[in-house]
Amino acid sequence: MRAHRLLLLFVLIFSITACSKKTDNTSTPTPPINPVNPTPSFDPNAIRAVWITTTASTALNSLDNIKQTVANCKAAGINNLFVVVYNNARTTYPSTVMQNLLGVSIAEAFTGRDPLKEIIAEAHAAGLKVHAWFEYGFASSYSANGGAIIKAKPDWAGKDINGVLLSKNNFEWLNAFHPDVQNYLLSLIKEVVINYDVDGIQGDDRLPAMPSTGGYDDYTVGLYKAANNGANPPTTYSDVNWVKWRAGLLNTFMKKIKTEVKALKPKMLVTMAPSVYPFSLNEYLQDWPTWVDSGWVDAILPQIYRYDIASYTTTLTQQKTALKGNTANCYPGVLLKSGTYLPDDLFLTQMLQQNRLQGFKGESFFFYEGIKDKLNFFQTQYPYIK
Repeated sequence: MRAHRLLLLFVLIFSITACSKKTDNTSTPTPPINPVNPTPSFDPNAIRAVWITTTASTALNSLDNIKQTVANCKAAGINNLFVVVYNNARTTYPSTVMQNLLGVSIAEAFTGRDPLKEIIAEAHAAGLKVHAWFEYGFASSYSANGGAIIKAKPDWAGKDINGVLLSKNNFEWLNAFHPDVQNYLLSLIKEVVINYDVDGIQGDDRLPAMPSTGGYDDYTVGLYKAANNGANPPTTYSDVNWVKWRAGLLNTFMKKIKTEVKALKPKMLVTMAPSVYPFSLNEYLQDWPTWVDSGWVDAILPQIYRYDIASYTTTLTQQKTALKGNTANCYPGVLLKSGTYLPDDLFLTQMLQQNRLQGFKGESFFFYEGIKDKLNFFQTQYPYIK
């Protein structure tokens, strides 16, 4: 009898324990593990751009190439294309201005095509903006003794203190202060603005610009004398007041570009990609902080082309100082490829992190071929850099 009671007690205790464990398991289920999907940190309103040129690139050489270029840029997170329309005394679109000046309406490699029209159509279909980039600006040629333009218009040549053709880093220069030369460049700009559905126009370290060793041609000397009681310009090209006076002439032209472009199409963006300041002023007479302060540009893209993070950071800080801390409409130019050079992923990441750290929300890359070479980086890392 006693054994029977012990057996019943054992069964009861076992049943209660089993029920308790079952209840505990069902009341505290293991939560499911959800995969983490990182969210891109891009500012939707920021410019993320790339320069597309014809030098060391076949991006514009065919419609198929243009389609691939646009597809690669879209995949890379690029939203603005700065497309060359003028270099080496040639255009990448059929130009009446060039036809009238030189008898050649378009770069010979593009005869029978209109690469500018083609890339606008493809880019807009993909949701990307296109800016007409006047790459050579006031430079007439590269290692060609002035090339076709100065041959046709000798009085348009820039001159140094010795009275010879103005040259710097193998580029030969037109006289950026001469009204006929200015009207020529402005006519090219307006031709594109009127005839093409571009989203903006852009100059760089050659527009508006001129080497500070220039300004010794007869026209500019006469202009200086008229403004300075008959005195000749200083023979020292780096004289502070001489630099300031010539930079002021380019400032006036910058204002004219903005005014005339906006008169044609008020929503057209006017952007400039000058050298870094103060190098830009001392070497190329580009007083671009004044352009920003005066509202003559919608965005500025200083070329911060450096090969180590210390130099990049220092130069970026200098540009922020020149902007008086206002980074809203500044997008640093980042060197992505030059010859065989490509920054490694770490250095590229460090530069982009510095941009964000100092308040710059976007950037532009020089140049498209680097986007191709580092497409994996742009697809997997660029969108998430903070």
